[in-house]
Amino acid sequence: MSGIVPLVGAEDVARFGGKAVGLGDALRAGLPVPQGVALAGPEVGAIAAGEPGVTAVLRDAVRSLPMPVAVRSSAVDEDSAGASFAGQHLTVLNVKSADDVEAAVREVWWSANSDSAITYRKRLGVFNRPVVGVVVQSLLAPDTAGVMFTRNPITGADERLIEAAWGLGEAVVAGRVIPDSFRVTRGGEVLERVAGFKKFAIRSAPDGGTIDEPVPTGSRETLCLGDDQLQTLSALADDCERVYGAGRDIEWAFADGQLYLLQCRAITRYAGSVPAAPPADTAPTGESIVHVPLFSGLTAPDREAIARLFTKRVFAPGETVAKEGSEAAAFYLIDSGTATVTVRGAFRRTLGPGDYFGEIALLDQGVRSATVTADGELVCQGITLWDFRPLVQSNAAIAWTLLQTLAHMVRATDERT
Repeated sequence: MSGIVPLVGAEDVARFGGKAVGLGDALRAGLPVPQGVALAGPEVGAIAAGEPGVTAVLRDAVRSLPMPVAVRSSAVDEDSAGASFAGQHLTVLNVKSADDVEAAVREVWWSANSDSAITYRKRLGVFNRPVVGVVVQSLLAPDTAGVMFTRNPITGADERLIEAAWGLGEAVVAGRVIPDSFRVTRGGEVLERVAGFKKFAIRSAPDGGTIDEPVPTGSRETLCLGDDQLQTLSALADDCERVYGAGRDIEWAFADGQLYLLQCRAITRYAGSVPAAPPADTAPTGESIVHVPLFSGLTAPDREAIARLFTKRVFAPGETVAKEGSEAAAFYLIDSGTATVTVRGAFRRTLGPGDYFGEIALLDQGVRSATVTADGELVCQGITLWDFRPLVQSNAAIAWTLLQTLAHMVRATDERT
């Protein structure tokens, strides 16, 4: 079976993740879901690594979709009733062409290996290598969108709680506006309407990504759903519980007068999305990591073996690359741009091309000792412990050399102190 299939063909949670299979279930049940493609975890990893054959298959698959598209994570262990990784894993909105989808998939893969995601996984006791499926789906241009809970998650009451705002639903799920709120009985009777304050709407930008578009003053506190729309949403809640079971957290959107189901998962908590930047095109070599003390004692072939495991990542201006005290699982080598290092809020130094940070995270799975923030666009090459560890475990020469290097580093530190 192919690892890149139309969304309706995603049936194996262990390969495609719960989000993709859930949307596939909805399509097979006749629910109104936008067209899409599902990518299995191994294919996502291959695309992140730049394997041209898999990338070509991806491009061919998404060319059949109406553009633009949204690219969302579908990690195998995310969005269970007890945990939601959606606040950690990336959503890339308004990807304009099939050729741009590869970059978005790579960013989603990286988000599952980010410091925040690793910290969250450790807290849940699921500290293992993330298997990240991906959903690529045609992006709507909704008039209104939001979330709906089939049981009130605050009070536990057997009623629908609906939150809505103008434009894309990310303004609601990310908590960026005060949404309109509605309580509706299972039979469709409206119990309560509370207007929010919707100062802006998130819309697709002409060149990709999204923009915050100001909402006219007269519409900011105007309810964005009428009774007919609330009845349609109530019917969708019934259908989702019929297909998925009770206690559903639903993302939805009205576009051109039609209601669409965007996601349905067990009630956990709100999820967010963040914009992505395109990846760099350079690749590290054994020579580019020879100056990293941890790798300096390795032979040239061993350094080349490690260099082949690196994956490109780009951080937006002002983005936190590593946060002091957070769990760590990745090492970064800077290709271009600069970053500021702070410890307990105090400036320590500026990093630039050729600099690196986080190498000890590949070995001890500890916490970051400093915060690193991108000054402008920061292009890095990264390697996770999930990729590094198998190489070391299978190569005694590399393991022994690393042990000697660490001993020298400890000895040097002792002598300095």
